[in-house]
Amino acid sequence: MIEKLGGIDPIKNLQNTQKPRRMEKVEVSDSVQVSPEAQKLSEIYFAMDAVKAAPDIRREKIEEVARKLQDPSYVDSILDQTADKILDSLGF
Repeated sequence: MIEKLGGIDPIKNLQNTQKPRRMEKVEVSDSVQVSPEAQKLSEIYFAMDAVKAAPDIRREKIEEVARKLQDPSYVDSILDQTADKILDSLGF
């Protein structure tokens, strides 16, 4: 009865199968798009990181100002400049 319906021939099923074909290599690259807002936030994050890592007091600047204040001619120069700015702002 099975033969009348077409039968089941295991060898015939194996003959009809095909060997897997080799796939061609396809180069696929990933890409990421970052919004301008995200870029700005990233810049802010790294800037804040740099600020946090920097020392609160810059010794070299303090030493430089201390040296300048020891020089009387520097103090006189600063006082003259300040007086000139005050007089200019008052219209003299």
